[in-house]
Amino acid sequence: MEAESYLKRIRIVLVDTQDGANIGSVCRAMKTMGIEDLAIVGDRVYDEDRVRTLALHAADVWEGAERFSTLPEALSDSIFTVGATRRRGKFRKLSAYSPEQLSEKISSLPEGRISIVFGRESDGLRDDEVAACSSIVTIPTSDAFPSLNLSQAVQIICYVIFRGALVYRQGMVPVTHEAAREAADGMTGHLAAMGYFKMADEEKWTNQLLKDIIERAALSGEELRRFAKIFRKAELIALHRREEKDAPVS
Repeated sequence: MEAESYLKRIRIVLVDTQDGANIGSVCRAMKTMGIEDLAIVGDRVYDEDRVRTLALHAADVWEGAERFSTLPEALSDSIFTVGATRRRGKFRKLSAYSPEQLSEKISSLPEGRISIVFGRESDGLRDDEVAACSSIVTIPTSDAFPSLNLSQAVQIICYVIFRGALVYRQGMVPVTHEAAREAADGMTGHLAAMGYFKMADEEKWTNQLLKDIIERAALSGEELRRFAKIFRKAELIALHRREEKDAPVS
């Protein structure tokens, strides 16, 4: 596949960006790297002049941007979702891609939209927004001054993806972000019915782990159906054995 077509499936998602000038700078950073699909999450109203002044000849990216009320809505049709953040913590992901590793991962994925999510200029992405993505990417920076401007972060990620725009395998169509979430909810429900969860928050984080794994694996619809069937069958077996155990002895 040609690099131009390859890059069309990359979507940059901005969450609650505070200054329209930064959106304009992001548009310019994207377009110089051949990426033009922009999504904006939130209901802020931006000053058109500030956006267009910084976008310069990339104002068409701003004009074509889609607006969404929530992040899950913006990600629903993606096959792979990545949050850009440098913060790590108990309630964030266990591992992170470097920009180069992310580019390699993208080149191995079949056709479908890939969304890369960037947070606010002041404090980045919240924990729940990171949780909405299956993976994270972290740009290495100096410990002495680790903060990156929003458009700088977008430029770095887009540049690395542009450099890695390679031919990738086609044919199999992976499930969407929304389908992965629904399947993870079903699997978690089967585990809960079996009495699997014993500790606080265990169900929540198991659900998150299953969703992340399903999306990163880029499963087809049939593969996901068979995977989910394992959890359903395990629940039925557990319930049957429970009934046998509780049955009165004649």
